[in-house]
Amino acid sequence: MPKVTANNDKSRNPIRVRVAKAADAAAMAGVARAAYAAWPASNIANERNFGLQIAAFPNGQFVAVAGKTVIGYATSLIVQIDDDSPWYSHAEMTGYGIFTTHDPAGNSLYGADIAVHPEWQGKGVAQLLYQARSTLMKRHNLTQMVAGGRIPGYAAYRGQLTANEYVEMVKAGEITDPALNAHLRAGYSVQGVHYGYLEDQESLGYATHLVMANPDSQPRKRLIAGSPVRRTARHVRVCATQYDQRRIASFEDFAEQIEYFASTAASYDSHLLLFPEYVTAQLFSTFERGIELLDAVAQLAAMESRLDSLFRDVAMRYKLFLAAGTTPVRSQRGTRNSGHLYTPSGGIYTQDKLHITPAEREYWGIVPGEGIRVFETPIGRIAIVICYDIEFPELTRMLVEHGVDILLCPFATDERKSYLRVRYCAQARAVENMVYVVLSGNVGGLSRSPSMFINFGQAAIFTPSDFAFPMNGIAAEGVVNTQTVVIADLDLGALDIQRQCASVRPLLDRRHDLYELRAKVPVEHVTVV
Repeated sequence: MPKVTANNDKSRNPIRVRVAKAADAAAMAGVARAAYAAWPASNIANERNFGLQIAAFPNGQFVAVAGKTVIGYATSLIVQIDDDSPWYSHAEMTGYGIFTTHDPAGNSLYGADIAVHPEWQGKGVAQLLYQARSTLMKRHNLTQMVAGGRIPGYAAYRGQLTANEYVEMVKAGEITDPALNAHLRAGYSVQGVHYGYLEDQESLGYATHLVMANPDSQPRKRLIAGSPVRRTARHVRVCATQYDQRRIASFEDFAEQIEYFASTAASYDSHLLLFPEYVTAQLFSTFERGIELLDAVAQLAAMESRLDSLFRDVAMRYKLFLAAGTTPVRSQRGTRNSGHLYTPSGGIYTQDKLHITPAEREYWGIVPGEGIRVFETPIGRIAIVICYDIEFPELTRMLVEHGVDILLCPFATDERKSYLRVRYCAQARAVENMVYVVLSGNVGGLSRSPSMFINFGQAAIFTPSDFAFPMNGIAAEGVVNTQTVVIADLDLGALDIQRQCASVRPLLDRRHDLYELRAKVPVEHVTVV
């Protein structure tokens, strides 16, 4: 989150913006009272209002703090705005200030309110709050950010200028309006002037209709991920690779192969792309011939920063959530087999393989990873369960109990029995837990490398088994041992419904009186941006 040093003699604390917590509601109400001191108390949001707003859309409310003191806030919600009728009153848009109108499937981020304590105004606080909102808009791939903007300086020109004339003069720099100038600096454009937005005596009841377009918006992806108004469904388009482990001559050849798959996924408007376990082992074929496997693994682990740069750049350019399979990574405890998730905004997140096969221990020198993570992404809750990990049902059940919608399972298997073991377990996890499981594996082989001689693979996307899903519980699967991709749209809304009212309900019908599942380490929820 961006920071700025406060220019205030009373404090040397830097100003920072963070997501608001329920405990901030009282302080936010205090800022509102100070910022809107001229307003009737009934027109100012109170602690209850802010608490309900945070509960309705937790990631959409921000506070600016200096040290531990809340000095400003910005509130927002996602709404559906029709092109032919873009204007609404504040009460209509915000559900009378408690955000019952928040619609995760909407197309626009609505800026409900932004305020800075008078003692901190003019110090860049509002701009930081606007930046946080803009980042939120892009993270959710929304079309635009809209707001109704006050023009509190207009009262001084009562009878001299119309509201439209006043706004045009502010835009031209001939008049200064504290609110409108701040909106213009933030990047909003004025699309109109309307009456009756708020009971606001300083603005004489007028407000500007403000719009900030999202330059990175991808409407087709939003259409797939969103849903019609009044229908609670969310869709995610996922793409899984069957990756040919053929011989290459250089790192650039590997990068070209990765970009090829990313380009393919993006051309089909995919939100997420999954590569196989040990996809980077293709680079073994570029190492010195005759190198020992442990030395090759160490050399590959030393390339972590270069691989991060490659995958991060590809994810950003193709605007994908890119799960880059796994690669060996060095740690104080030894070499781990680590899965990486790269985001369109440049974020990098990791999940280690937790259960290590005997061959990995003996020949690759891999040690078990630590930590169980749930990734809270704009397209759903995701977990990475790497190959052998899928054969341990306790792990998947714990992840689903923490809200996971999609399990990503990159795998590497050398022959058919190994592959079927992973496949059968993945399908079982999908049925047992009412969760989607996405498999991505290697095909082909590296005849001159110290490992990955042969691979047996078939990418697949598995679903639960009930009326809302395919008859065989398979959303998509590839042709065995052929380089290709498989793509499917996953209906996350169907998971929510089927977990409650399917023909059988494994998550609800467990016998807690006979057994229980308990994690010995906390399951970490990671907010992905």
